[in-house]
Amino acid sequence: MNNAILYISTVLIWGSTWLAITYQLGSVDPLLSVSYRFALAAVLLLAYCFISGKRMRFSLREHLFMFLLGACLFGLNYWLFYLVTERLTSGLVAVTFSTVVLMNALNGQLFLGNRIQPRVVFAAVIGLAGIGLVFRGELLNFSLASETSFVLGLAFLATYSASLGNIISVRNQRAGLPVLQTNAYGMAYGALLMLAVALAGGSPVSFDWSLSYIGSLLYLAVFGSIVAFGAYLTLVGRMGAEKAAYASLLFPIVALQLSVWFEDYQWTGQSVSGLVLILLGNLIILAPSNWFRLLFGRQVV
Repeated sequence: MNNAILYISTVLIWGSTWLAITYQLGSVDPLLSVSYRFALAAVLLLAYCFISGKRMRFSLREHLFMFLLGACLFGLNYWLFYLVTERLTSGLVAVTFSTVVLMNALNGQLFLGNRIQPRVVFAAVIGLAGIGLVFRGELLNFSLASETSFVLGLAFLATYSASLGNIISVRNQRAGLPVLQTNAYGMAYGALLMLAVALAGGSPVSFDWSLSYIGSLLYLAVFGSIVAFGAYLTLVGRMGAEKAAYASLLFPIVALQLSVWFEDYQWTGQSVSGLVLILLGNLIILAPSNWFRLLFGRQVV
């Protein structure tokens, strides 16, 4: 499958999960909701891998890196985002998560020895400016009250955890670990870790049998986890973590369009201007490098 299809699929699916996650918030502890989501995804993915004859035996060291992937990308970051989504506006959450583009560039240099590409930084600045325009009203209304600041700090911690997960995935793929099996084991480890934390914290084991909770859980497990993470982490291996993460700037746009249909959101001239900047940033990231030689008279990587 080519990169364009993987990229579009990731954006459309994860853009819609913002709405699905709101149906997971309520009576069930967020730790348990995250555990249920990735446990279901892991069971389905592991079953597929075994039935299709995929290689499923890995060394202890390889399982350690799968565990780290699960802890960072399928556990801690989602738990924290579930928590902050209950206390912060969607705009603040979107702006915070969009910084994963810059975090991936920095972590790629720190842990993988990658060179920070000016093209990626330039595109990220344009895209983040666009996100800022789209959610300008919510940013202006933000208060640095102690509780809000603490929750915002958790949102950045969640984003950094996701970034570390991206970097671990790049490392795993460079070491020859297949994305499908790595995701299956990683999701299982992430689910078990979140369940262990919930039990250690004394959270009562509960489940919401409402149609909205079960329906959103199935969507998040199958599409938001198995399909989207398979597509996204394949892109991470092919394009690099910093370029693949640029898709995070488009997730909120899909989420806002769904809000137009389901929650009476209205696009404004300001938000449309922000959208144009985000799309421009995507063009800079995804267009062939020789376009920039024509525009700037030299190679921009």
